Amino acid sequence: MSTTTCQVAGFLLSLLGLAGCIAATEMDMWSTQDLYDNPVTAVFQYEGLWRSCVRQSSGFTECRPYFTILGLPAMLQAVRALMIVGIVLGVIGLLVSIFALKCIRIGNMEDSAKAKMTLTSGIVFIISGVCAIIGVSVFANMLVTNFWMSSASMYGTMGGMVQTVQTRYTFGAALFVGWVAGGLTLIGGVMMCIACRGLTPDDTNYRAVSYHASGHNIGLNSGGFKASTGFGSNMKNKKIYDGGARTEDEGQSHPSKYDYV
Repeated sequence: MSTTTCQVAGFLLSLLGLAGCIAATEMDMWSTQDLYDNPVTAVFQYEGLWRSCVRQSSGFTECRPYFTILGLPAMLQAVRALMIVGIVLGVIGLLVSIFALKCIRIGNMEDSAKAKMTLTSGIVFIISGVCAIIGVSVFANMLVTNFWMSSASMYGTMGGMVQTVQTRYTFGAALFVGWVAGGLTLIGGVMMCIACRGLTPDDTNYRAVSYHASGHNIGLNSGGFKASTGFGSNMKNKKIYDGGARTEDEGQSHPSKYDYV
């Protein structure tokens, strides 16, 4: 998978997961009434993070928000906080990842800057997905605990008679939406982190090159490599030494007495 494809796929998955987290937080069906012992009822109750609703058999639905904060269970408030933090982090990661996309060029932004932004957005998406998964799991654990406690106290024997004490609640649709959305956000963040490696430019090492010039000859010395270039039509043989370049002309002879005539 190419870097651009991995980055875009991670961005889309994170975007879809963020939308699912927002939808799950707004949904009212975090817990629904258990109809195992009473499948036919005139009233169906379900609750969310922000309000509780009652739906009658006639189709009329009435919802009542929670008018108190301190009176709510501490676990419910913790789930609210986790979902809100996950959404806020997801929005921040989404804004950063938009500018980090390789297919979008803004000014003279280098690939190294995009790589850092991609890694940052990926980490933020991972934290956002973990917050959503933890929040939904905490609420599910609270439902399971209350369900078995209600089951233990629901049936009591008093003179051979069975009496119902309270209504039991089970998992709602919002829990499954939250789990899927948190997983998508987490996977999208991991893909963004993987795409960061492909955006990081490779380090280029340049070796120092020194030039030695002597007359018409130029010597190149770079890490033990030596070369010499001579200019002139009468140069036939060349010898190269470490200290530079040196040439000898075999056609040159010592002056004789006839040269002065």
